[in-house]
Amino acid sequence: MQVNTLFFLLITSCLCLALAQVTYDDCCLKYVKKMSHSTQRYAMSYRRQVTDGGCNIPAIIFTMRKGRVFCTDPEQKWVIELMTKIDNRKAKKDRKNTFRKHHPRRP
Repeated sequence: MQVNTLFFLLITSCLCLALAQVTYDDCCLKYVKKMSHSTQRYAMSYRRQVTDGGCNIPAIIFTMRKGRVFCTDPEQKWVIELMTKIDNRKAKKDRKNTFRKHHPRRP
């Protein structure tokens, strides 16, 4: 009986450790200080990281064309400007798609 209880406790503790590690995999732990203008052109989207749960620092996470991600400081001026550029690009693309939907080309 004691062996079964010990085995159960061992499995449960391993499971808890594994689940705790998963929460930290998707968090930024440090920032990229600068990003060149040529690299910024490849930023396709961004998302915000807030300081709740396992994430210790607030961050803006930029996703590049080939899937690479960069963690940046949300207080930096260049980060705010890049977020605005991405938002403007998406808005322009949405307007273009809406126009095409309402005004299809004639054959």
